[in-house]
Amino acid sequence: MSPPAPDPTQHTLPQHDWRVTDASESAAGLLAQRIALKLAPGDVVALSGDLGAGKTTFARALIRALLADPAAEIPSPTFSLVQVYPAPRFEVAHLDLYRLAGEDELDELGLDEILTHGAAIIEWPERAPNLRASARLDIHFTQGSEPDLRTIRFSASGSWAKRLGRIEQMSRFLDGEPEWARATSAYLQGDASARAYARLATSSPAPCGVGGSPTIDGRESPPPGLPHEGGGAGAVGGGEFQSAILMDQPRQPDGPPIRDGRPYSRIAGLAEDVRPFVAVASALRGCNLSAPEIFAADLDNGFLVLEDFGDRVYGAELAAGASQEELWRAATEALLVLGTIPVPDAIPLPNGEVHRVPAQDRDVLGIEVDLLPEWYWPAVHGGPIPSDVRADFDAAWSSVFDRLDGEPAGWVLRDYHSPNLVWLPEREGYQRAGLLDFQDALKGSLAYDLVSLLQDARLDVPDKLEHKLLAYYLRMRGAVEPGFDAGRFQFAYAALGVQRNTKILGIFARLAARDGKRAYLRHIPRIWGYLARGLAHPELAALSRWFDAHFPQAIREVPLNIPTLKSSPT
Repeated sequence: MSPPAPDPTQHTLPQHDWRVTDASESAAGLLAQRIALKLAPGDVVALSGDLGAGKTTFARALIRALLADPAAEIPSPTFSLVQVYPAPRFEVAHLDLYRLAGEDELDELGLDEILTHGAAIIEWPERAPNLRASARLDIHFTQGSEPDLRTIRFSASGSWAKRLGRIEQMSRFLDGEPEWARATSAYLQGDASARAYARLATSSPAPCGVGGSPTIDGRESPPPGLPHEGGGAGAVGGGEFQSAILMDQPRQPDGPPIRDGRPYSRIAGLAEDVRPFVAVASALRGCNLSAPEIFAADLDNGFLVLEDFGDRVYGAELAAGASQEELWRAATEALLVLGTIPVPDAIPLPNGEVHRVPAQDRDVLGIEVDLLPEWYWPAVHGGPIPSDVRADFDAAWSSVFDRLDGEPAGWVLRDYHSPNLVWLPEREGYQRAGLLDFQDALKGSLAYDLVSLLQDARLDVPDKLEHKLLAYYLRMRGAVEPGFDAGRFQFAYAALGVQRNTKILGIFARLAARDGKRAYLRHIPRIWGYLARGLAHPELAALSRWFDAHFPQAIREVPLNIPTLKSSPT
């Protein structure tokens, strides 16, 4: 049976096709897991092919991956026509249209309702030739060169075209790495960036003692979704396995120029591909800090296989009852070590290129605080900031940046807070703080990462603990660094805390308005609390007056409800 004819109304949409020849059942199962990584609400996955071609087997593998349960019972919907599964990320429906009497029955099956909040996997889509979806992936199965092999043709349109291209690149990368070619993959929740993550797991036997090929019904170990208290190697059911993290970071194209012919990312010193992560990880590991080892890399296409630190991120540990002081002290000690390490002029990359760490100069600091007048101000006040108010804002910050210009420079990892720190209790001292997110690292004031840690944007750090660990840091720096100016550092700490939290207010407003990510708005009261701490520094009086005049306490306490914009500023 031929695949469904292309939809003539879709000719203007992006298209991507990919053909995999002679895939075994287990290889098809791994492909299904990779498809599951990119599946989203509103998607239709249409499976076509002759009877016995492997459609239902593939659908079961895909649904089990979405359920994070390789042993889940997935009955065929041949007679019920539809089976719905409440997967962790979103609802997924499995439809078999072989017995469909007419396309009007699709309405009775509730397909439109399903696609408003979930995804649909449809067998025999050719029974509904008028079925349209803005994000559709067609997968056609034919006999391979052997009875138990299949040739699988993927064809994507709309938003699926880009995702399918990414899955093809991912597969070529992993299939070219003997240790990871047959690894299972399980979705991991990402962050606010364009990066995506998956946990890879291999079981023996395989090259170098890792690798493996579980059957798609999950009878071998370890399955996708394996709970991890710690990463790395171990044993499951008597078999050796190794887990790792797949980082998927496509190169980010430059946005439009917004200042001096440069886009925002260039001005702010943001990483545009995986090269900075690889370089900085190498530098940190070379100094015995707990950055993940990189097992494999595709620098051009943006894929890394990283050491798996497990799931014990700081926020989860704190929620489970761990001592916040113990965790935060270890992270503070890691910063003390980091402060003794000079930033190299150039860090070599595996392909012979070098990475140069950008400076955290006033352009970087300024473009970040600009996020408040550009995004947070209109969200609160309902319109653009008046020019005279903006001029006062810029003038107040300019004097602060003048003070910071001469600050001694060292490593700034930039997002040094609970979501990016993993507790590694099997290690000693400062190495118990595992570092995850540092691709945007800069060369700047050592106060920046400390205030990022002690004024954590995602969870509360009590004022008492902040002061205790700040005093500890100052004491330790003073003991090993002759001439250390504690007062100067405390000004930088306060000023950069206000700068960072000003930026975060703008970022959270932008995430809500531009990207529809409103969950971040719940953190805004905490950010205002941190801002008040920093603005209490006597040398930040001008900034404090500006905030008090334009964001008085009554405004700060009003919950924000920011609608998603149909069009947004750059």
